[in-house]
Amino acid sequence: MRLKTTAAIGLAFAAGLLLSPLAQHALAEAQASTPAPAQPAPLQPEVIDLMALGHADLPATSNPQMRARTLVMTPSGTIGIQSGNVAKHRHMHTTEIQYIVAGSGAMWLGSERREFKPGSLIVIPAGTAHGGTLVHEGPVKALAIKLPPQPPGDIEYID
Repeated sequence: MRLKTTAAIGLAFAAGLLLSPLAQHALAEAQASTPAPAQPAPLQPEVIDLMALGHADLPATSNPQMRARTLVMTPSGTIGIQSGNVAKHRHMHTTEIQYIVAGSGAMWLGSERREFKPGSLIVIPAGTAHGGTLVHEGPVKALAIKLPPQPPGDIEYID
């Protein structure tokens, strides 16, 4: 019995030595054929006048009430400017931080309506319901920081 066990272990070891280079080669080929995710363009030094960017200056989005433009994109996060309103929703994989540049109102933040005005910093942990803004003075313009960058489909609208 001991001889059979020793032979089986030796045979398994030899098979591993033979198959390991083949497995490594197959893995390398599979990785080479998988397209790498698009990398953001290198950052360039610049000054962006957020106050000068009006609602109409920003590109339209799929939401007719919202206009937005990405300002900075890195593998760790994005910073964008957005103007307008979006229905109550949440992002399960992305934390969002909004700095209100212009406009005032109240928005859903979790299960509460919270007031905001220019200068307000709104911290929205991943999974927290937010949006559905009631505008007192607007349009509302916010600097939106998303950590990590929001992946496609990471938005769930809430009734």
